[in-house]
Amino acid sequence: MPDRESAPARVLVVEDDRKTADLVVLYLRHAGHRVSAVHSGTVALRRLAEERFDLLILDLMLPGVDGLEICRAVRARSETPIILLTARALEDERVQGLDLGADDYVTKPFSPRELVARVHALLRRVPPGAAPVYRAGGLTLEPAERRVTVSERVVDLTASEFALLEALLRRPGQVLSRRQLLEHLPTPGGPPLDRTVDVHVRNVRRKLERAAGAGHPDARRLETVHGVGYRVAPDDPGVSP
Repeated sequence: MPDRESAPARVLVVEDDRKTADLVVLYLRHAGHRVSAVHSGTVALRRLAEERFDLLILDLMLPGVDGLEICRAVRARSETPIILLTARALEDERVQGLDLGADDYVTKPFSPRELVARVHALLRRVPPGAAPVYRAGGLTLEPAERRVTVSERVVDLTASEFALLEALLRRPGQVLSRRQLLEHLPTPGGPPLDRTVDVHVRNVRRKLERAAGAGHPDARRLETVHGVGYRVAPDDPGVSP
């Protein structure tokens, strides 16, 4: 029977051991949640860039990209609750994961019922709900729907372009350096060059102009701060972000 104390949530399980992943998925689905499982860090980053989840259950030892890197990447751009799955011998990594922003941990071997109980305890503190909508003038970004509009016209962005614009719209008026923006991009397999950010910014600007018109103020909100980075101009330049 589904747990009546916890609202249904979208959960991503990142675990390379398929038997363990299947067990976690089985128990969480029985508790009424919508659950997906992936088995590598690389795939996890891709899914997290493309979809929104209410909670992440994350193994630390993963192929491709390890759990600590995923934890760091997730916390850089969202407050999605994270529960770590760890081996008892990895105390240092467990502590590091908590320092990076994980909310809880469960040590292996573990009780699936205890894991479900911890999921529900965390969801009671951070209940599932619609993601916030970010706006600056007529520029709007809706993370849950992965939708961007400018002057009420839909703008089709790639996953990287969407992540970059979301990072800036979450902090209107604040300048983010290229290095800061790189942390928000779904780029598994190694750090990209700073030039990558410039290319994405140029593409976003072009798409905004195509949707709203080159001279429209909302198409020009993505500003360059020379020698520093980029920002989204707020509605009122006189109000600090």
